[in-house]
Amino acid sequence: MKVSKEKAAENRAAIVKAAGRLFRERGFDKVGVAEITKAAGLTHGGFYGHFASKDALAAEACEAAFAESLGRLPADEASPEGALGAFLTRYLSDRHRDRPDAGCPMAAFAGEVARQDPAVQERFGAGVERFFAALEKRLPERDGEGDAGRRDRAIAIVSALVGGMALARATAPTDPDRSAEILAALRRQLGILGDGVGDGGA
Repeated sequence: MKVSKEKAAENRAAIVKAAGRLFRERGFDKVGVAEITKAAGLTHGGFYGHFASKDALAAEACEAAFAESLGRLPADEASPEGALGAFLTRYLSDRHRDRPDAGCPMAAFAGEVARQDPAVQERFGAGVERFFAALEKRLPERDGEGDAGRRDRAIAIVSALVGGMALARATAPTDPDRSAEILAALRRQLGILGDGVGDGGA
């Protein structure tokens, strides 16, 4: 039976969504096409009607994961903590640490993206730049800082978030107290770097 254009688009989106979650949870190289299509509720045979290769899917899934993650930022604007404070609290939460499949693609992919296809690397790099720009817009201005200084702060905060989340995830199974300490320390110190936002306490 011929599939309509609408259904084909729906199937493609389901594959991308399933791939994005599995790749973030387990890594690009540890997930196969058959597992992705099964998670999407589709058959393996239909995959190549949508994508030329697993690498092509990985590139699109990477881009979609960034769009999903960045799409959460506007909701932070309404928080009493302020946009940056709410973002730091959400990013450095136990929930984000424990759910990499639904979390930030930078923290999930940073350790392996350099070994992936150039198309995946390009999408990842573009997503990182979008995060830098989004955070830079949310930083309070400092007198005499200038655009370059503000961008430096944004890059430093994002880089610390990604590295800190990787450490928190790595230590959580055997040393949950240390993992929690990492997240709490980052909330305090990055709040200071962002000009006093963050939880300010233990």
